[in-house]
Amino acid sequence: MSNVFKKLWPKRSSVDWSSLNVRLTIEASLLVIVGLGSVAIWTGLRMQQILLTSHTQNIAYIADRFPRDVVANSDMMPVESGIQKTIDAVALPGMSMWVKAPDGRFIAQSVGFDPKASQTMDLIDLAEMPLQPQIYQLGDRSLVLYQSTVNVKGQNLGRVYIVQDVTNDQQALISALQGLVTICIIVMIAILLLLRFRVDRLLQPLEEISQLAGEISADDLSAVQLQFDRAPSEVKNLAQAFNLLLSRLSASWERQRQFVGDASHELRTPLTIVQGYLQSLLRRSQNLTDTQRDALETATSETERTVRLLQDLLDLARADNGQVRFRLEPLVVNELVDEVVTMAKKVDDRTITIQAETLVEAQADRDRLKQVLINLIDNALHYSPIDRPIVIRLTTLNQKAQIQVIDQGVGIALVDQSRVFERFYRVDEARSRSTGGTGLGLAIVKSLVDGMGGDLSLQSKPGEGSTFSISLPIAKMTIGDG
Repeated sequence: MSNVFKKLWPKRSSVDWSSLNVRLTIEASLLVIVGLGSVAIWTGLRMQQILLTSHTQNIAYIADRFPRDVVANSDMMPVESGIQKTIDAVALPGMSMWVKAPDGRFIAQSVGFDPKASQTMDLIDLAEMPLQPQIYQLGDRSLVLYQSTVNVKGQNLGRVYIVQDVTNDQQALISALQGLVTICIIVMIAILLLLRFRVDRLLQPLEEISQLAGEISADDLSAVQLQFDRAPSEVKNLAQAFNLLLSRLSASWERQRQFVGDASHELRTPLTIVQGYLQSLLRRSQNLTDTQRDALETATSETERTVRLLQDLLDLARADNGQVRFRLEPLVVNELVDEVVTMAKKVDDRTITIQAETLVEAQADRDRLKQVLINLIDNALHYSPIDRPIVIRLTTLNQKAQIQVIDQGVGIALVDQSRVFERFYRVDEARSRSTGGTGLGLAIVKSLVDGMGGDLSLQSKPGEGSTFSISLPIAKMTIGDG
């Protein structure tokens, strides 16, 4: 079950919430910029079109009436004088007009129009081009150009050219667009700040949920509850669903722990009785065949392994339920290690070496630490060749008492090193079964070391062996102090 929590909620959240906040803000900002930018561009083009339409319609109206006005003025004077009078009458401020005969001769022009001036010649050349009604730039001026044929009483007198200077209007339009852009920028900045605030407010409850989930352990399930009074309704619903999930997991975890403890306790007694009968039968029966004796030895061995498994499960269940009491006291680690090594040599004649330059004192539970050392030495003996020694090194490092159990065995691959302390995890299933392991020894070691306030780590390389390191608090008082 504890492995499930590690997969569901790692100790560190995999989500970078600050990056997510920035990314969401940038994405929303891009949408705002594209939206407001599109509005500003459309508004500018529309205003430009309105300005052009207004002036072209006015010029087209003048050009359309121009022949009729020429006819009216020519009744009392020559045609060319009538044309000049018409130009003088209809020309507006900022407007230039001229009429050219089919042979290129200027018939009449508005006041101030000098055909020989260089800038006027550029204007005349531009007016001769096939033009569409639109705004043209000539130097620093903005002009609307228009041309039309002058027919009087069926006679083609030439073409009339009308130029309206809209520089002031164009500058006013540019100023208005600049103001619009400024307003859009201010609005975008305000929207970006508001978006950043809103995104941060929306993500903060999710970040808290993520952090809380990363810190939850099996023992905390029943006590953890999420409360978000000011969060959005969607986040509140998520928090309620999360609380319900925690309640269900807590109930399931409690049922599992209770079942493991009860089952281990109930099964251990009858199996111990069966084990005793099998061992007695092997000792007293002298007329067994080889096949029968092999069968009994196999049954006895499997019964012993099952009893050890149940005892390990019972120890873990007690640790999970908080029933394991630790009596922490100052002790000399060297003495305890000597005692454990002496016990190990009685059941295995393998070479076990102790390396210690000085006395190492630790604050620990003597019985629990003894159990830890027995398990680690037993593990090293199982996975090391017979001719390779086991080394136990005692040191003091960084205000910690350190115990290292070093073997020169098969080693553990890097991919398996982070999981060897999980319950029932086996690096090599076949080898573990052949050595009689239950897959719980290192899990028990980890639980006991944590309970004493220490740390357990592993360094290993396949083919070169493994080093299990225990770090414990240094004794608060030395042996013999009052």
